[in-house]
Amino acid sequence: MALETCGSCLSCLLIPLALWSIVVNILLYFPNGRAGYQLPSYMWHFEGICFSGVMILLLAVILITLECSVFYRSCESESCNKTYRSFLSIVLALLGVAFSGYSCIIFTWGLIQGPFCNSSGGWDYIFKDTAGGYLTDYSAWSRCTEPANVVAWNISLVSVLMALSALQLIICFLKVAAELKRTLCGTYSVFVQVTNCLRSFLHHPFGFSKFSRLRT
Repeated sequence: MALETCGSCLSCLLIPLALWSIVVNILLYFPNGRAGYQLPSYMWHFEGICFSGVMILLLAVILITLECSVFYRSCESESCNKTYRSFLSIVLALLGVAFSGYSCIIFTWGLIQGPFCNSSGGWDYIFKDTAGGYLTDYSAWSRCTEPANVVAWNISLVSVLMALSALQLIICFLKVAAELKRTLCGTYSVFVQVTNCLRSFLHHPFGFSKFSRLRT
């Protein structure tokens, strides 16, 4: 019951998460607050700005619109209209799962790979062979000489983006579960009502005799 009740507010939670994802991803383009440096390759996947940002924002707006009572009635009956809206919400929420899941995977890969920085051996991903071990080896961070403080900058922002996309993923999963529960329980309740009507009709003396005559 709680999941079904909170289903309408889940879409609203996606909006601030998407906006924060866009802002934090833009900050990644300016290592240590400066421009002009070569950026890591995963930055050009635009996962923070496009997928967990703009796309999630658009999905959230459409989901909120679907939950409004002024939504276009595609069916004559109210139950059919609710089922249609729930089906569209499920499809959109699944798209949100795909977008946020993709972003989370790319951010995880970027965090493990490490920043693109200048060291004694030149510009390279000097932590790519550490399998993420550099995250706790603070003494190794000094190997990146340029941009300044790029390791801490990269770890902090990418970790925030991972958390934002993971929250989006969880919310979209909950949205799918809420809409499925609403749809299936609504269909089940209609089925029960029809079954009870048929049962009362067959057990009614007039209804049973009429049903018997129809069989003969």
